[in-house]
Amino acid sequence: MDSSPFNNLPQDTLHQIFCHLPLRQIAAAKCVCKALRAALSSASFHHLLHSQSRSLPLLALKTSHRHVSTLLNLHSFDPAANQWLKFSLSFLPFAGLHPITSSNGLLYLWASSPQNPQKALVVCNPLTARFKTLPLLGSAWSRHGAVLAGSLTAVLVLTELAVLYYSENGNPNFTPNWLKFSSNLPSKPRSPVLASDFILTLCDVGSPWRSQWAMFKGRIVDTDKAMQWVRQERREWGDIFDILKRPRLVKAGSDRKVYMVGGLKSSYALQSACTTILVLRLDLDTLEWEEAGRMPLEMYRCFVESSKFKVFGGGDRVCFSAKRVGRLALWEEFGDGKNAWRWVDGLPGSGDVLSRGFVFEARLDAVL
Repeated sequence: MDSSPFNNLPQDTLHQIFCHLPLRQIAAAKCVCKALRAALSSASFHHLLHSQSRSLPLLALKTSHRHVSTLLNLHSFDPAANQWLKFSLSFLPFAGLHPITSSNGLLYLWASSPQNPQKALVVCNPLTARFKTLPLLGSAWSRHGAVLAGSLTAVLVLTELAVLYYSENGNPNFTPNWLKFSSNLPSKPRSPVLASDFILTLCDVGSPWRSQWAMFKGRIVDTDKAMQWVRQERREWGDIFDILKRPRLVKAGSDRKVYMVGGLKSSYALQSACTTILVLRLDLDTLEWEEAGRMPLEMYRCFVESSKFKVFGGGDRVCFSAKRVGRLALWEEFGDGKNAWRWVDGLPGSGDVLSRGFVFEARLDAVL
């Protein structure tokens, strides 16, 4: 870039050129060199784009709690362009970063520092390099709690026994803090999703020898300081929870639908093998299930030898990861009711690990 003609352009001219590009190309351009990254990260450029509502739906990767990120980058896959993007997190003044979820263009991370090993929940916008630290929590919440975010004024940390709820209240005289509610779920919540103003989660209500899954629904805030959970069941559902091995919930593109994904058992035997991976769709208005997709046999063969697989996604996309596969399997549902399966290559890091992730809708106008 030292001899590039870009160096001779005034920054205002550079901004005018790049402001006409899609957000996808702006994000890619920031990875070219430090000069472009600085120019496209400036407050004046963000102000120029702020009036333009642009979003870029991505699938972002988490880091394991056992391998806290020191690379200071968020790796994300762009399904529309079929390419990986890298967002720098070096603006965050923390030594350990663990991205966990996203909502409305904001990224949520567990973070720690050498001065204070206690984990803090940080919310930021990687595109504008703005961040905010929420009130500190004990380290146990970061190890055992599932973080759900609907907006900066609706952040929850959910465990089997308790729920933490963060609210800013919109009152300048109100000091934002965590509110604690009793939860009283029958077991550890698995793959909870936030849909509109309630939470859906799966719990194992079986015995130590045999799992039996059930779905529970709870409102976010109740006046009696407790989450009221209601088991979701209908006679018409039959054995819907018995045919899937290790079912998990994934939020769909609509607040009124949710996916349930798991291995399709070949029989009801305790150690029955799976024949494929099944994607079911639940309509939350009618409470009716329907099959949305099933993994092609040639793709599923790559998952057979792995003892378990991970599921993540949302917004009409579901990703599957397993050890020693070295790539992700991606299922996508389209507006016309059709769906498709494909492989995602170029997975960052070692292909021997289980990848976890979440949907990240990158936006320049997402503010704290």
